[in-house]
Amino acid sequence: MLRKRKWGKLLLIVLALGLVALLLIGFLIFQWLKPTPAPPGLGPETTTTAPPSRPNAQPADCPDVLTLVFPGTWESSANDDPYAPHANKNSLMLKVSSQLQEKFPRSRTEVYTVPYKAQFRNPTNLADRQADYNDSRKQGTARGSIKLKKTYEHCPLTRYLLLGFSQGAVIAGDLASNMANDRGPIPAADQDLIIGVGLIADGRREPGQQSDVMPSPPGVGAEIALAGFGSLVPGIRMSGPRVGGFAEISNRVRSICAPGDLICDSPTIRDPLKAIGQLANAAGNPVHAMYATPRYWKTKGGRTAVQWMTDWASTTIKGAPHPAHN
Repeated sequence: MLRKRKWGKLLLIVLALGLVALLLIGFLIFQWLKPTPAPPGLGPETTTTAPPSRPNAQPADCPDVLTLVFPGTWESSANDDPYAPHANKNSLMLKVSSQLQEKFPRSRTEVYTVPYKAQFRNPTNLADRQADYNDSRKQGTARGSIKLKKTYEHCPLTRYLLLGFSQGAVIAGDLASNMANDRGPIPAADQDLIIGVGLIADGRREPGQQSDVMPSPPGVGAEIALAGFGSLVPGIRMSGPRVGGFAEISNRVRSICAPGDLICDSPTIRDPLKAIGQLANAAGNPVHAMYATPRYWKTKGGRTAVQWMTDWASTTIKGAPHPAHN
C-alpha cells in the first residue's frame, strides 16, 4: 500500500514537472515568434522601406523591356539558342515569342527564351529515361533567375515581362512570386519593374489569386491538388500553393487555363502514384496540347490563348517606359 502511494506521488511529480516544461516551452516559442513592436511613431500602415534609388539613364546595350520566355515540357533543351529557339519548332511559346521579336526591335524588348531540359519522367514507366520533373524545373528556375539577376545588376531601368506555358508557367510563376515576396532575384522594393506575368496552364494555379482570363475553370493546379503527398513519388515534388502568392503584383499576372486541362484544372486526387502517371501523360493530352487552337479555350471574340497572350504582351511592352540610355 505504501509502495503504491509512493509511486502515485512520484507519478504526480513527474506529470507536474512535465506540465511546467510544456508551459515553459510554449512561453519561449511565443516569445520567439511574436511580432517585434513597431518603433515609436510608426503605425501598422507605415513602412520604413525607402523608394528605390535609380539613375537617370542606363547603359546603351540595355533593352527597355526584358521578355523572359519559359517553354513547356518537351519544348526546350538545355543547349537551345535563347534568341532563336529550335529544340521544338512546334513549341507553343515560340508562337508568342517569334511574333514579339518581329514586332519590336531588340532595343525595345530583348526576347530571351530560357533554355532548360523541359522534361518530365513518368515514374510509372521504368523504361522512361528522361530527367525527372524536380531536376528539370530546378534547372529552368536557376537559369531564369541568373538572367534576371544579371540584367537587373547591369540595367537598372529595364522592365520585366515573364511568359510561360505548362512546366514553364510553373517556373515563371514561381520566379514572379519569389520577387514579389522579396525572395529574389529582384528585390520586392523594385517590384514595379515587373510589368507583367503571363501564364498558360500553370500547374500551381489558384483561381482568383491573379487576373484569370475568361473563360476560367474552378479547378486548381496539379501541384496544389497533390500537395498533400509532397515528395511521396521520387523525382516529383508537388509544391502546393505559392507561399505569399503574387502579393502586390497579382494584378499584373494573367493566367489562362482551359476547362478539363488536368495540369491547371485539377480536382483533389487521392491516389498519388496513379495520378502522377496521369499528369505526366496529361502534358500531351488533347486539351493541354490545343492552346494554339480555339477548340478548348477561346475568348468571346474567338481569340486563342496564343493570340490573346501575344496581344496582351505586345500591349504591355508598348506601354512600358522608355528609359534614357548613356
